[in-house]
Amino acid sequence: MEIIGRIKVIGQPQDISASFRKRELVVTTEEQYPQDILVEFIQDKVNLLDSFQVGEPVRVSINLRGREWTSPQGEVRYFNTIQGWRIDRNQPAQAMGQPAQNQYMQQPNMGQPAQQAGGFNQNYQANQAAPNQFAQQTPQAPQTQQFPPAPSFTEEDHDDLPF
Repeated sequence: MEIIGRIKVIGQPQDISASFRKRELVVTTEEQYPQDILVEFIQDKVNLLDSFQVGEPVRVSINLRGREWTSPQGEVRYFNTIQGWRIDRNQPAQAMGQPAQNQYMQQPNMGQPAQQAGGFNQNYQANQAAPNQFAQQTPQAPQTQQFPPAPSFTEEDHDDLPF
């Protein structure tokens, strides 16, 4: 999975124990409703953030992690973390001569009423008004390769078909 956006915060490396290090990164997505996403880089991935600056557009490859924890009182709680494992500078799509893409791939008109997107009724009416250019064409069967007929075959003959 990936998160695409701009770096908002790069935390300092933290030594949690003698054998565990982590570093936090906050990425702000660039969409209609921007989200500030906290991503943890742990152990040997902490150093990946050294060459990045606040404000840079990035693409962060992540894994979602979840775990269960039971308190001393017996209460069970669940926690989620987002762990980064790769980070790359993300070039704006317009600068590379490509159309912009939303971080979540959308199909055209997804979630929009039909009237705003041209609408089924408008397309239907336009197609009805246009002359049908295919109406006078005679349908033709597709051309297929002809095989010679099989020699005499009985049910007792073995074949290699699995059914």
